[in-house]
Amino acid sequence: MRESYLEITYRHGHPIAAYLYLPRASRDKSQRTAKAPGGLVVDFTRGGKPIGIEITAPGKATVTAVNRLLKELGFPPIKQADLAPLRAA
Repeated sequence: MRESYLEITYRHGHPIAAYLYLPRASRDKSQRTAKAPGGLVVDFTRGGKPIGIEITAPGKATVTAVNRLLKELGFPPIKQADLAPLRAA
């Protein structure tokens, strides 16, 4: 996968969790996690490569918090529109 994309889990029409997949090889698997501010959890491979960000509180997630974390991890920022589906329900 070469681009990031957002996957959202809904229950009764409301988002209950989301996952921002980061660019990675198909063989990359999560080996450890690390909590980050704003209800975010980062998944890392055994070698320490970040492969995804779990958004545990979708209603509280902000583009600012996600972009701060992405910058820290060495990834380009996302746009407001990228998190818009979290607000759509």
